[in-house]
Amino acid sequence: MNQEGINRINELAKKSKTVGLTQDEKAEQAKLRQEFIASVRMNLKSQLDNIDMEEKDGSIVNLGEKYGNKTKH
Repeated sequence: MNQEGINRINELAKKSKTVGLTQDEKAEQAKLRQEFIASVRMNLKSQLDNIDMEEKDGSIVNLGEKYGNKTKH
């Protein structure tokens, strides 16, 4: 999600608290929120997939590969 989308979410939230939203604006707000949540989840998953852990035997294991969420890099 880009900054323009985040700004629009904030605008709609402020308007919702003051004068209220039309049905079209409510639908737009819900769509933008879903896009934002999907973006946050994708970024978090990407970060978690890139974590390497050192096992007790000294070997390094990539958690994304270990749990089948990422191909070997």
